Amino acid sequence: MSRTALRLSASSVQALTLQLSRMKRNTWTSDSVRERHGVGRERAVLVGVLLDGRPLIDDPLDELAELARAAGADAVDRVVQRRQSYDAASCVGRGKLEEIRQRADASEANVVLFDNDLSPSQIRVIEKATGRKVLDRSELILDIFASRARTHEARLQVELAQLEYTAPRLRGMWTHLERIAGAGGGTGVGAVGGIGTRGPGERQIEIDRRIVKRRIGILKEKLAEIDRRKVREVRARGEHFMVSLVGYTNAGKSTLMNALTGADARVEDMLFATLDTLTRRWSLGEGRHVLLSDTVGFIRDLPHHLVASFRATLEEAIHADLLLHVVDASSPDAADQIRIVHDVLRELGAGERPALLLLNKIDRIRDDAAFAVLRQQFVDALPISAKTRTGLRELAAAVDDRLLGEQEYMTLSIPVADGRAFNFLERYATILERRYEENRAITEIKIAPRALEHLHSFAADVRRID
Repeated sequence: MSRTALRLSASSVQALTLQLSRMKRNTWTSDSVRERHGVGRERAVLVGVLLDGRPLIDDPLDELAELARAAGADAVDRVVQRRQSYDAASCVGRGKLEEIRQRADASEANVVLFDNDLSPSQIRVIEKATGRKVLDRSELILDIFASRARTHEARLQVELAQLEYTAPRLRGMWTHLERIAGAGGGTGVGAVGGIGTRGPGERQIEIDRRIVKRRIGILKEKLAEIDRRKVREVRARGEHFMVSLVGYTNAGKSTLMNALTGADARVEDMLFATLDTLTRRWSLGEGRHVLLSDTVGFIRDLPHHLVASFRATLEEAIHADLLLHVVDASSPDAADQIRIVHDVLRELGAGERPALLLLNKIDRIRDDAAFAVLRQQFVDALPISAKTRTGLRELAAAVDDRLLGEQEYMTLSIPVADGRAFNFLERYATILERRYEENRAITEIKIAPRALEHLHSFAADVRRID
């Protein structure tokens, strides 16, 4: 790498990222075999290693197959292995590795996708044994996110996630310098360190580490500012209730968003079809409305650095007054997906937000017995179909009830110039009487405690008179 790599810029970091992705595989392959980080339109063998004690579901690689399809690859074969622990060298062991090679040859596959996270050394071993490109689960997800990022914010978040994935793997990627003393391998002296062993390899690793570390710091600062701006935007909407759609990816959130608000959100039967947050006004009837936001979907084993990177995107959910947790009720894994979404929300700090569970896609139910069990397990859930619009009126009424609740009689003293407060009360309270004293309006109303709390969040000079 030339000395210009020391200059910190987006282009230099992108070039470094591409170079590192190639270096991970150059022990056996050329750039013509692996030209880019992703998988393109390729034929993939899917591999999953399940440790003993983990329940075996009907198709443990079904989600990986959907991820592959989202990335543009066709799953042509699947290999599942049960083990007590991962093999340190190749994750799967020699026998299974040979089976993967044979099945990849038979199916004419050109990429192997693992449903597990792999170390750089494991990837090198598997690629050398199979003669094919290998991606682990996190790499595959990052490739999908990189291809779907459209806004400046999303691209920053993807770049941060990619660099945080790459940073701890830098030493394992620098295999092309193993022959140089000081690169941590190649000779006995180089392996143990000591005087005279810090050669060009060691220096280049440190250069790259500094570049990546500094770029990560810059990206975090930029995203922190976006995060602060998002918080300001949310607070600026004080007179509006905020409702956010969350759920497992491909649960039908975008279809529901379109049905409720008339938005033109992208709808596709594919994982991670939506990355950017979309907010629209949703009318609940009787003059009341809320702001409804659609967010990125969750999946099993979503990489932690990816969750952290996309915190700004999920800010709408973190600060929402109500979460609408959308579930694909036709999925045999619906209960497990509900648990996964709860886990991610807790990780984001939104686990205690008020939520309403929606059993979506009831028009696609094929197993009535399984759906009945789901209804019994989640008795407060509301069955709907965003596609056929079944249950959407009941949903609007339920959201109205959740936001308002039972009303109480009280008297408020409001500055006559506070038009936002009066506008809010017209929509979310029953005004019984109003009289004026100097520059304040003494207003007798019926209002829900939750609505009163919301009023005080943006109208601090509204006082309750006992």
